[in-house]
Amino acid sequence: MTTLPLVALVGNPNAGKSALFNALTGARQKTGNYPGVTVERKSGRMFLPDGRPVEVVDLPGTYSLEPASPDESVTRDVLFGKQEGERLPSALVVVIDATNLDNHLRFALQLVALGLPTVVALNMVDLAEREGLVIDLDALSAELGVPVVRTVAVRKRGLDDLCGTLNGLVAGAIRLRKGGHEVSDDIIALQRRARAIAAKVTVEESATRRITHRIDAVALHPVMGPMILAALLFLMFQAVFSWSEAPVAMIEDLFAWMQKAVEAALPEGLIRSAISNGIIAGVGSVVVFLPQILILFLFILILEASGYMVRAAFLMDRMMARVGLSGRAFIPLLSSFACAIPGIMATRTIDDPKDRLTTILIAPLMTCSARLPVYAVIIAAFIPNTRVGPGVGLQGLVLFSLYIAGIVGAMLAALVLRRTIARGASHGFMMEMPKYQAPIWRDVALGLWQRALVFLKRAGTTIMMVTIALWALLSFPQAPEGQSQVQYSVAGRIASVLEPVVRPIGFNHEIALSIIPAMAAREVAVSSLATVYAIDTADEEEQASSLVDRLRNRWPLPTALAFLAWFVFAPQCLSTIAVTKRETNGWKWPSFMLLYLFGLAYLAAGATYWSAVALGL
Repeated sequence: MTTLPLVALVGNPNAGKSALFNALTGARQKTGNYPGVTVERKSGRMFLPDGRPVEVVDLPGTYSLEPASPDESVTRDVLFGKQEGERLPSALVVVIDATNLDNHLRFALQLVALGLPTVVALNMVDLAEREGLVIDLDALSAELGVPVVRTVAVRKRGLDDLCGTLNGLVAGAIRLRKGGHEVSDDIIALQRRARAIAAKVTVEESATRRITHRIDAVALHPVMGPMILAALLFLMFQAVFSWSEAPVAMIEDLFAWMQKAVEAALPEGLIRSAISNGIIAGVGSVVVFLPQILILFLFILILEASGYMVRAAFLMDRMMARVGLSGRAFIPLLSSFACAIPGIMATRTIDDPKDRLTTILIAPLMTCSARLPVYAVIIAAFIPNTRVGPGVGLQGLVLFSLYIAGIVGAMLAALVLRRTIARGASHGFMMEMPKYQAPIWRDVALGLWQRALVFLKRAGTTIMMVTIALWALLSFPQAPEGQSQVQYSVAGRIASVLEPVVRPIGFNHEIALSIIPAMAAREVAVSSLATVYAIDTADEEEQASSLVDRLRNRWPLPTALAFLAWFVFAPQCLSTIAVTKRETNGWKWPSFMLLYLFGLAYLAAGATYWSAVALGL
């Protein structure tokens, strides 16, 4: 087959290229690998209308001729005639998704500029027509300077026209008119030209597509776009506090009633203390923040379902490029706002090893949902529930600032890492914008239900087990009369060793005790404090108060602010460290992650505490 003319199918991912390859070659296919790489080579034989056989190769999907992965490098090298073991194609079939014309034309313009005999297969025209989209093929052909053929690959429509055009191309009857741009054209310039061509050749489009384009003109604007994104995030964090007040109060009352019921039913002793001060006080102090977590995920699920989240990735790409991060890092970092574990695992989609390492190392700085209970309890205790403007609460503003601090910290860390231990070139990435659509509320409700189950399962397993273990360490040995049980206990003695280290940054004995078990899960810091103060409180009136009230009465404001700053930067749970070890194949980078994050947390907490004290707060 090496002596046959070679026809290369090339295009963006999800353009229907593989379906067209199968339709053209049928069962006459073979699969192997390109020499020296693990990239699959799919080729097959087809016969042109004049009876001549040609070899068809299905090149890996890519977005541009500037590769960001081994697959994309193979596509570029084949098209440039530089791929080992592969000859320069005799003709190209550029497969374009008719429903996403402007994005796919960007790559098509680069391919046409190569000067090889080319035909464009405008695929999925049935879906485009279903969406009310009508494209003028003659106008598109004139703009590109190459033949354009309508196809529906999955239904084998348009194949005769395509093969007839290829027949002329391979025979040399049709020659490519060299375009007026070069392969090395700037991606932004190519995108502008692609959009201009798409607008010119689109005869008719549905109202939905017109509305999407008009919204994107504002939502993706270089100035208005980031402002809209910031406003949405601000609204989300305001809602986390303002919408959750009533359900949080109901859950607090429920657990207070449970504690009183246990204390009334059981005689004073270790069993009653374990249930009341250990399980109910510890687990209840975390479960009370379930409404706030669900409100946060309600916004995230709606933004994803509506099609806006991909636009947010586009807006963030420019900022990430400035600190040396690839746009491909956005999705793993976005996932880390829910939990760093799936976020770190999602970095497998990043092909550049230095880029991937940087993303793994900064993923814990994204504020995961486990930090929300910590933030919420401190904000509720120390930040007044006052309005600083129309519809703007101070508590929501502080929460928004904490999330922004995590993002800024991650970007600064990436900037340093990409210029030191992870030095390397950054790569942009292409993305396809889905159309805007109304969320399917059943799916949103199901997503919230699943998040609630995950949170409650975590509270009923990891958090409860750690809380019970902490209660045991706080309860034994029993303190002599007149001495503090917490100070005398095993846990208290361990905390006393750590306390001198953290005292300069404003942390007290109880905080030193809570940050140790918090390595099991961030929320455990809250349950640990609740358990500590439940055991250490003899006054009946204080025992009936919430953790928020106890913290407000016992901690100075600088200490509370330092505690918040600590959790913005402190390493996440041990599971995150274990996943980092697995993804980096050793303990070198997890150890580095622990060291630099603890260092950042200590410095941030110290700077916050000393500044607050100096200001007399």
